[in-house]
Amino acid sequence: MKIFRRLLFWLVGVPLMLIVLLQVYFFVQIAWWINFNPSSTSFMRHQLSVLQEKDPNAKLQHQWVPYNRISNNLKRAVIASEDDSFVDHEGVDWEALQKAYEKNQKKGKVVSGGSTITQQLAKNLFLSGERSYLRKGQELIITYMLEFCMSKERILEIYLNSVEWGVGVFGAEAAAHHYYGINAASLGPAQAARLAVMLPKPRYFDKNQGSSYLQRRTELILKRMNSAELP
Repeated sequence: MKIFRRLLFWLVGVPLMLIVLLQVYFFVQIAWWINFNPSSTSFMRHQLSVLQEKDPNAKLQHQWVPYNRISNNLKRAVIASEDDSFVDHEGVDWEALQKAYEKNQKKGKVVSGGSTITQQLAKNLFLSGERSYLRKGQELIITYMLEFCMSKERILEIYLNSVEWGVGVFGAEAAAHHYYGINAASLGPAQAARLAVMLPKPRYFDKNQGSSYLQRRTELILKRMNSAELP
Protein backbone atom coordinates (compact mmCIF):
# COMPACT_ATOMS: atom_id res chain seq x y z
CA MET A 1 0.00 0.00 0.00
CA LYS A 2 2.83 2.39 0.87
CA ILE A 3 4.51 1.63 -2.45
CA PHE A 4 1.25 2.41 -4.27
CA ARG A 5 0.90 5.73 -2.43
CA ARG A 6 4.46 6.70 -3.23
CA LEU A 7 3.96 5.79 -6.87
CA LEU A 8 0.73 7.80 -6.97
CA PHE A 9 2.51 10.76 -5.37
CA TRP A 10 5.29 10.75 -7.96
CA LEU A 11 2.97 10.14 -10.90
CA VAL A 12 0.19 12.56 -9.92
CA GLY A 13 1.15 14.64 -6.91
CA VAL A 14 4.51 15.91 -8.12
CA PRO A 15 3.29 16.93 -11.62
CA LEU A 16 0.30 18.73 -10.02
CA MET A 17 2.57 20.62 -7.64
CA LEU A 18 4.82 21.65 -10.51
CA ILE A 19 1.81 22.90 -12.48
CA VAL A 20 0.59 24.92 -9.49
CA LEU A 21 4.07 26.38 -8.92
CA LEU A 22 4.22 27.37 -12.59
CA GLN A 23 0.90 29.22 -12.29
CA VAL A 24 2.16 30.99 -9.16
CA TYR A 25 5.28 32.05 -11.08
CA PHE A 26 3.17 33.48 -13.90
CA PHE A 27 0.93 35.33 -11.44
CA VAL A 28 3.86 36.86 -9.53
CA GLN A 29 5.46 38.03 -12.77
CA ILE A 30 2.21 39.62 -13.92
CA ALA A 31 1.72 41.32 -10.55
CA TRP A 32 5.24 42.77 -10.83
CA TRP A 33 4.49 44.11 -14.31
CA ILE A 34 1.55 46.14 -13.06
CA ASN A 35 4.07 48.85 -12.13
CA PHE A 36 7.29 47.72 -13.81
CA ASN A 37 7.86 47.28 -17.54
CA PRO A 38 9.00 43.88 -18.87
CA SER A 39 12.41 44.24 -20.47
CA SER A 40 11.68 41.39 -22.88
CA THR A 41 9.24 38.56 -23.53
CA SER A 42 9.55 34.84 -24.17
CA PHE A 43 8.81 35.45 -27.83
CA MET A 44 11.39 38.23 -28.11
CA ARG A 45 14.07 36.04 -26.58
CA HIS A 46 13.22 33.21 -28.95
CA GLN A 47 13.40 35.44 -32.01
CA LEU A 48 16.71 36.89 -30.85
CA SER A 49 18.17 33.38 -30.54
CA VAL A 50 16.97 32.62 -34.08
CA LEU A 51 18.63 35.77 -35.44
CA GLN A 52 21.85 35.07 -33.55
CA GLU A 53 22.13 31.63 -35.13
CA LYS A 54 22.89 33.46 -38.39
CA ASP A 55 24.57 36.50 -36.85
CA PRO A 56 25.98 36.15 -33.31
CA ASN A 57 26.01 39.96 -33.01
CA ALA A 58 22.35 40.39 -33.95
CA LYS A 59 20.21 42.58 -31.68
CA LEU A 60 16.54 43.39 -31.53
CA GLN A 61 15.16 46.80 -32.40
CA HIS A 62 13.14 47.68 -29.32
CA GLN A 63 12.52 50.77 -27.21
CA TRP A 64 9.84 51.06 -24.54
CA VAL A 65 7.64 54.16 -24.61
CA PRO A 66 4.79 54.98 -22.19
CA TYR A 67 1.14 54.74 -23.23
CA ASN A 68 0.76 58.50 -23.75
CA ARG A 69 3.67 58.52 -26.21
CA ILE A 70 2.00 56.05 -28.55
CA SER A 71 -0.28 57.58 -31.16
CA ASN A 72 -3.99 57.10 -30.55
CA ASN A 73 -4.15 56.33 -34.26
CA LEU A 74 -2.10 53.19 -33.67
CA LYS A 75 -4.13 52.18 -30.63
CA ARG A 76 -7.38 52.53 -32.57
CA ALA A 77 -5.97 50.75 -35.63
CA VAL A 78 -4.69 47.78 -33.63
CA ILE A 79 -7.98 47.40 -31.77
CA ALA A 80 -9.95 47.69 -35.04
CA SER A 81 -7.75 45.11 -36.74
CA GLU A 82 -6.98 42.65 -33.96
CA ASP A 83 -9.73 42.83 -31.34
CA ASP A 84 -12.65 45.22 -31.85
CA SER A 85 -14.32 44.21 -28.58
CA PHE A 86 -11.15 44.67 -26.52
CA VAL A 87 -12.58 47.15 -24.01
CA ASP A 88 -15.74 45.06 -23.44
CA HIS A 89 -14.63 41.45 -23.04
CA GLU A 90 -12.96 39.93 -19.98
CA GLY A 91 -9.94 38.68 -21.89
CA VAL A 92 -11.49 36.03 -24.12
CA ASP A 93 -13.89 36.39 -27.05
CA TRP A 94 -15.70 33.06 -26.80
CA GLU A 95 -17.57 33.60 -30.07
CA ALA A 96 -14.27 34.08 -31.92
CA LEU A 97 -12.87 30.98 -30.20
CA GLN A 98 -15.87 28.94 -31.33
CA LYS A 99 -15.36 30.06 -34.93
CA ALA A 100 -11.66 29.21 -34.69
CA TYR A 101 -12.50 25.77 -33.27
CA GLU A 102 -14.90 25.05 -36.13
CA LYS A 103 -12.29 26.16 -38.66
CA ASN A 104 -9.66 23.92 -37.04
CA GLN A 105 -12.05 20.97 -37.08
CA LYS A 106 -12.60 21.40 -40.81
CA LYS A 107 -8.87 21.63 -41.49
CA GLY A 108 -8.04 18.75 -39.16
CA LYS A 109 -5.37 20.76 -37.36
CA VAL A 110 -4.92 23.98 -35.39
CA VAL A 111 -4.75 26.77 -37.99
CA SER A 112 -6.64 29.54 -36.19
CA GLY A 113 -6.61 30.72 -32.59
CA GLY A 114 -9.34 33.36 -32.33
CA SER A 115 -7.11 35.26 -29.91
CA THR A 116 -7.86 38.62 -28.31
CA ILE A 117 -5.17 41.22 -27.65
CA THR A 118 -4.92 39.97 -24.04
CA GLN A 119 -4.48 36.38 -25.24
CA GLN A 120 -1.79 37.43 -27.71
CA LEU A 121 0.01 39.25 -24.91
CA ALA A 122 -0.23 36.17 -22.67
CA LYS A 123 1.34 34.05 -25.39
CA ASN A 124 4.08 36.56 -26.19
CA LEU A 125 5.04 37.10 -22.56
CA PHE A 126 5.38 33.48 -21.49
CA LEU A 127 4.69 30.85 -24.14
CA SER A 128 6.08 29.39 -27.35
CA GLY A 129 4.61 29.79 -30.81
CA GLU A 130 3.50 26.16 -30.80
CA ARG A 131 -0.14 25.62 -31.83
CA SER A 132 -1.84 23.10 -29.56
CA TYR A 133 -4.88 22.92 -27.33
CA LEU A 134 -2.66 22.36 -24.29
CA ARG A 135 -0.79 25.60 -24.94
CA LYS A 136 -4.12 27.29 -25.62
CA GLY A 137 -5.36 26.19 -22.22
CA GLN A 138 -2.33 27.69 -20.50
CA GLU A 139 -2.80 30.84 -22.56
CA LEU A 140 -6.37 31.20 -21.26
CA ILE A 141 -5.23 30.88 -17.63
CA ILE A 142 -2.58 33.59 -18.11
CA THR A 143 -5.12 35.74 -19.97
CA TYR A 144 -7.46 35.78 -16.99
CA MET A 145 -4.52 36.56 -14.69
CA LEU A 146 -3.67 39.58 -16.85
CA GLU A 147 -7.26 40.80 -16.88
CA PHE A 148 -7.56 40.30 -13.11
CA CYS A 149 -4.35 42.18 -12.27
CA MET A 150 -4.16 44.88 -14.92
CA SER A 151 -6.27 47.62 -16.43
CA LYS A 152 -7.10 47.46 -20.12
CA GLU A 153 -4.85 50.45 -20.65
CA ARG A 154 -1.88 48.68 -19.07
CA ILE A 155 -2.53 45.52 -21.09
CA LEU A 156 -2.61 47.54 -24.32
CA GLU A 157 0.50 49.49 -23.31
CA ILE A 158 2.54 46.32 -22.73
CA TYR A 159 1.16 44.72 -25.89
CA LEU A 160 2.05 47.67 -28.11
CA ASN A 161 5.54 47.82 -26.61
CA SER A 162 6.31 44.13 -27.03
CA VAL A 163 4.50 42.84 -30.11
CA GLU A 164 6.59 41.82 -33.14
CA TRP A 165 6.47 44.20 -36.12
CA GLY A 166 9.13 42.83 -38.43
CA VAL A 167 12.39 40.90 -38.54
CA GLY A 168 13.89 41.72 -35.14
CA VAL A 169 11.52 44.69 -34.74
CA PHE A 170 9.50 44.80 -31.52
CA GLY A 171 7.19 47.46 -30.15
CA ALA A 172 5.51 50.55 -31.56
CA GLU A 173 8.51 52.88 -31.21
CA ALA A 174 10.89 50.56 -33.07
CA ALA A 175 8.23 49.90 -35.75
CA ALA A 176 7.60 53.61 -36.31
CA HIS A 177 11.35 54.24 -36.72
CA HIS A 178 11.88 51.13 -38.86
CA TYR A 179 9.12 51.81 -41.38
CA TYR A 180 8.66 55.58 -41.29
CA GLY A 181 11.65 57.16 -39.57
CA ILE A 182 9.44 58.80 -36.92
CA ASN A 183 8.47 58.12 -33.32
CA ALA A 184 5.36 56.24 -32.24
CA ALA A 185 3.62 59.40 -31.06
CA SER A 186 3.74 60.89 -34.57
CA LEU A 187 2.08 58.04 -36.49
CA GLY A 188 -0.73 59.25 -38.75
CA PRO A 189 -3.93 57.30 -39.46
CA ALA A 190 -2.72 55.61 -42.68
CA GLN A 191 0.66 54.72 -41.18
CA ALA A 192 -1.00 53.32 -38.07
CA ALA A 193 -3.52 51.28 -40.07
CA ARG A 194 -0.74 49.78 -42.17
CA LEU A 195 1.24 48.77 -39.08
CA ALA A 196 -1.85 47.20 -37.53
CA VAL A 197 -2.49 45.11 -40.64
CA MET A 198 1.07 43.78 -40.51
CA LEU A 199 0.65 42.21 -37.07
CA PRO A 200 -0.53 38.71 -38.02
CA LYS A 201 2.48 38.22 -40.34
CA PRO A 202 5.02 40.91 -39.45
CA ARG A 203 8.13 39.20 -40.82
CA TYR A 204 6.38 38.42 -44.10
CA PHE A 205 5.11 41.97 -44.57
CA ASP A 206 8.47 43.40 -43.53
CA LYS A 207 9.89 41.70 -46.62
CA ASN A 208 6.79 42.22 -48.80
CA GLN A 209 5.77 45.80 -48.13
CA GLY A 210 4.31 46.16 -51.61
CA SER A 211 1.69 43.46 -50.96
CA SER A 212 -1.68 44.25 -52.54
CA TYR A 213 -3.42 42.57 -49.61
CA LEU A 214 -1.61 44.90 -47.23
CA GLN A 215 -2.92 47.91 -49.12
CA ARG A 216 -6.50 46.65 -49.35
CA ARG A 217 -6.65 45.68 -45.68
CA THR A 218 -5.10 49.01 -44.67
CA GLU A 219 -7.90 50.89 -46.43
CA LEU A 220 -10.48 48.76 -44.61
CA ILE A 221 -8.93 49.38 -41.18
CA LEU A 222 -8.77 53.11 -41.90
CA LYS A 223 -12.55 53.08 -42.27
CA ARG A 224 -13.02 51.14 -39.01
CA MET A 225 -10.59 53.07 -36.83
CA ASN A 226 -12.90 55.90 -35.78
CA SER A 227 -15.33 53.45 -34.21
CA ALA A 228 -12.62 51.69 -32.18
CA GLU A 229 -13.01 52.44 -28.46
CA LEU A 230 -9.86 53.12 -26.46
CA PRO A 231 -9.39 52.09 -22.81
